[in-house]
Amino acid sequence: MTSRPLALMAKDLRLVFADGAGIVQPVLLGLILVFVFSLSTPVGEDVSPQAAAAIFWLATSFAVILVFNTLYSSEGANQSRIGLLLAPMPIQYIWMGKALAGGVLLLMAQAVFLPAIVVFLGQDQVVSWPGGIGSILLVDWGLVAVGSLLGAMSQGHSARDSLLSVVIFPLLIPVLLAGISMGSYFLGDGSGDDLRSWMGLVLAFNAMFTGAALLLFPFIYGEY
Repeated sequence: MTSRPLALMAKDLRLVFADGAGIVQPVLLGLILVFVFSLSTPVGEDVSPQAAAAIFWLATSFAVILVFNTLYSSEGANQSRIGLLLAPMPIQYIWMGKALAGGVLLLMAQAVFLPAIVVFLGQDQVVSWPGGIGSILLVDWGLVAVGSLLGAMSQGHSARDSLLSVVIFPLLIPVLLAGISMGSYFLGDGSGDDLRSWMGLVLAFNAMFTGAALLLFPFIYGEY
């Protein structure tokens, strides 16, 4: 793979870290969600692994929206998007650079969410950390593929935050259900009989939306 998507990723990460708010906002929102849900459990009762996995992926979903709004709005504010469009490279490299940067930021947020799930929701019976982290990376691939595509679609709209959240959640339902089911198993719930089926669903979702993004991104990003 050419180094240009990596260069775009590095540029976006430098802009986000220079501002600081681009990563702090999704992390704080996710921690608030975890903390609030922990208060809903009666004293002395444990949160079920399935509920804990659902809270983790709910926090991750909101982080996806905030991260890709930040990444795409950085070009929209000063019209530097035109410079990217005129750059001598395939326009799909912009989608790849944004997806890579979004993936890095999402993993940073999840690195905070995971300990919060263990501490606040009492999930200390993890079946396999490597397996759990592998399932998270698999689901993240689908999330950033869709997030990077729809983040571009939301640009040029004054209500881009609400537009992105309205469009993205219905599309993410299959992969989020798979993430919750796999997360529930790795947190110690269930037999794991359906684990292969959920992984197959996530792989199909990732392949379909990665291909769709590569085809549709030039029309979406070049239009707005």
